[in-house]
Amino acid sequence: MLSTNSQSTSEPAPKRRFDFEDRAFRFAKDVRSFIYTLPRSIANNEDIKQLVRSSGSIGANYIEANESLGKKDFVMHLKIARKEAKETVYWLKLLDSGTSKDSGKEGYRLECEATELMLILSAMIRKAS
Repeated sequence: MLSTNSQSTSEPAPKRRFDFEDRAFRFAKDVRSFIYTLPRSIANNEDIKQLVRSSGSIGANYIEANESLGKKDFVMHLKIARKEAKETVYWLKLLDSGTSKDSGKEGYRLECEATELMLILSAMIRKAS
């Protein structure tokens, strides 16, 4: 039987979960690039450590959710990933970007991205629950 679909059927459709996984990975990499632009101080150094941990944990917990043992485990890991996204927003707001306008703009962009990741995870949790 011939397909009336104009798209090629030889390529499998990409899995949506990897779209989020890639986005979370890019976000964590962007955060790591951003921290090199920040002024060093005792407070910033400690906040940066927390930021690196929480930003990387978003994607790591999402990966764990996709390898879950059941629905409850899946939802739990999504909730942990969402918690890490919320924490990342907190650390980004707390950081001192110094006098650099570029650092301030990039910090705000990263805050917005972390908030979007949090909202996406919330939607996944609602759908799975």
